[in-house]
Amino acid sequence: MPWFYEEGSLSKEKVLQMTEQAAREALRRLAPRPERVLLLPPDITRAHSGAGWITESLYHFFDSMGADVRLIPTLGQHVPHTPEQNRWMFGSVPEEKILAHDWRGGSRVIGEVSAEFVKEASKGKADWPIPVSLNTTLLDGDWDLIINVGHIVPHEVLGFANHNKNYFIGLGGKEMICASHMMAACCGIENNLGQLITPLRSCYNKAENDFLGDLPDLYIEVVMAYNADGVLEHTGFYVGDDLDTYLMGAEASRRQNITIVPPLKKVVAVMQEDEFHSTWVANKAIYRTRMAMADGGELLIIAPGLRRFGEQDDVDALIRKYGYSGTEKILRLWKTEPVLQDLTHGTAHLIHGSSEGRFRITYAPGHLSKEEIESVGFGYADLGETLRRYDPAKLKSGFNTMPDGEEIYFISTPSAGLWSTAEKLENR
Repeated sequence: MPWFYEEGSLSKEKVLQMTEQAAREALRRLAPRPERVLLLPPDITRAHSGAGWITESLYHFFDSMGADVRLIPTLGQHVPHTPEQNRWMFGSVPEEKILAHDWRGGSRVIGEVSAEFVKEASKGKADWPIPVSLNTTLLDGDWDLIINVGHIVPHEVLGFANHNKNYFIGLGGKEMICASHMMAACCGIENNLGQLITPLRSCYNKAENDFLGDLPDLYIEVVMAYNADGVLEHTGFYVGDDLDTYLMGAEASRRQNITIVPPLKKVVAVMQEDEFHSTWVANKAIYRTRMAMADGGELLIIAPGLRRFGEQDDVDALIRKYGYSGTEKILRLWKTEPVLQDLTHGTAHLIHGSSEGRFRITYAPGHLSKEEIESVGFGYADLGETLRRYDPAKLKSGFNTMPDGEEIYFISTPSAGLWSTAEKLENR
């Protein structure tokens, strides 16, 4: 069970108080006088969760004790932060204390989840082993204390984000990230979203038990939800070192972060300019709304920060070459195209980002051209014209009727939840 938890409407001051309580519990239970402390927060795409200032508070708590404290944002395959982004997210933490995860060259394989286990967990949809490849600084740092910080929210690969995702994707190596994402894609994104234990989560739980049992670690996990004023606030704070800590938070997120709606014909979603710069992450607007979209409907994504497709050059090139062209086509190409076999996390992303022709996806990007957007299978809308018609400052969360009578459903932060019809949520 969790060491402790709190639920309800939690102010920033209350969250910071509980963060210090978690640090003191870590001293009592795991490391009375830690000399080396590793903090593992999410990356900038989770900045709205408050994980940055929670991590900043932990840094100063242990630094004031004389500990050598380091941060590794759990980037996975995302682009490392710039110094400016680190300052924006982590405040006063010195730049030299923040390390970048290198998912290609900075990891080591320490074992595997067997092909037999993967096949059983996926009910035969995947039949390959998942190498357990992790960041070498994590493995070799001789840490006295490791604290994972994160936001539990519905997720397209693991059902819900956070917990040991911080290790196995956030600090995972190429071998693990690729094998994992392809397994999840073969199981089906709509079968993953909002499930407490997905097939891939089962594999990660086994990997944590088999290979990370001796780490002096704990989890600080937050849940957020919209209040009556339409503002995201903290509603849960969970601290512990076991699976039950995740399950308690994920159950709260399932209650609070899944919105049941009728089939939606027009959704307008905003991906914030300072967090979402590629379709690799901005496509969360697709993942979190696809179970709510009516057949023949339209998802319009306002993305003023969008400037590329993939986070890395080779994945960007892969997306530009093959596009978001549907599961059947991508799986067929996967069997013959070497680049799709090498960059299987990208192959899985192409599957996740397609509507399978069921509804239209239109992007209003800040920095990509009409030709670029349309070349990967999306529709294009001019950003300026879109903002004039659908001004986020004037729209309320949920249903809105425009002056000309058009009815839309507005989502200001798609990455903070999951929207679905009751039928699609239940009939899985």
